[in-house]
Amino acid sequence: MSAKPQHYDVIRKPIITEKSTLASENGAVVFEVAIDSTKPQVKEAVEALFGVKVKAVNTTITKGKVKRFRGQMGRRNDVKKAYVTLEEGNTIDVSTGL
Repeated sequence: MSAKPQHYDVIRKPIITEKSTLASENGAVVFEVAIDSTKPQVKEAVEALFGVKVKAVNTTITKGKVKRFRGQMGRRNDVKKAYVTLEEGNTIDVSTGL
């Protein structure tokens, strides 16, 4: 299975936070994904790009906060995260290159 250009449109970037580090101890990796992507699309993209077997995909949408930008009210963008659980023996190292 080769990586198609649309796979790069589905997965935006890995999320490296304290919570995602705790999830990685249980074999899960957290990615920021496109807001209109589905769980099967995320599974196919991760398997094609990283060459691993995916057990499950859980998604969450975080609504953007209302904040002040230069004195005027503005709103941050909504973000969709995918918690990808990998099969036993598969790993993805997202910390390389930091």
